[in-house]
Amino acid sequence: MPPICQIAEAIGPDMASRQQPGDPRRPAPRLYLVTPQDCTGVADQLVSILAATDVAAVLLQLPQCDERGQIDCAKTFAATVQSRGVALLLDGHADLAARAGADGAHLTGRDAFETAYTTLKPDRIAGCGGLASRHDAMVAAESGADYIMFGEPDATGHRPPFSAVLDRVAWWAEVFEVPCVGFAATPEEVGPLAAAGADFVALGPWVFADDRGLEAATAAGHEIAGAEVIA
Repeated sequence: MPPICQIAEAIGPDMASRQQPGDPRRPAPRLYLVTPQDCTGVADQLVSILAATDVAAVLLQLPQCDERGQIDCAKTFAATVQSRGVALLLDGHADLAARAGADGAHLTGRDAFETAYTTLKPDRIAGCGGLASRHDAMVAAESGADYIMFGEPDATGHRPPFSAVLDRVAWWAEVFEVPCVGFAATPEEVGPLAAAGADFVALGPWVFADDRGLEAATAAGHEIAGAEVIA
């Protein structure tokens, strides 16, 4: 497993750093795909999406099964994703990242992040989302998170109002160096998140719905490329 600096080089803008706060412009963000819980057929869709669209990372939601099955699932996706220079992150399950050959994990909440951080570092990416306040986001970044995510739904499907998500992304982009991921729950949210200053735009599982993954991901890529990205 390559060290974090090599992983970062492979996926483009370093998930551990970016241009300094206050820069008037930054490069357009890159896509970050979030798989659905039911991954049936998703690996095949990813082959087409990754061949056609600039994607930085894929966040894999592992199926509800035994540990061996989860590791096998992650290894299947790793073979598809990493061969194209894209990082594979596990949604939680930091303890499986090494055995599954994943590039890191995304942890939900400060407590989960602080518990799992040493399991992942220094060789793997440790991202953090599910942060209830600006203070929690700052503490997670100070604790070593490689990126902070805003706007993803919680376990019940609830998420903050989109206006609040945009406000949080714009605040972070203006003040902090650690990259942020803005979660787009619908196609209409992609452009505004890019314009607000997100370094990565996460496309929720909707991108894989109805076998429209390639079309939806390509459209999102065009949307962020054309957005006015400001700090």
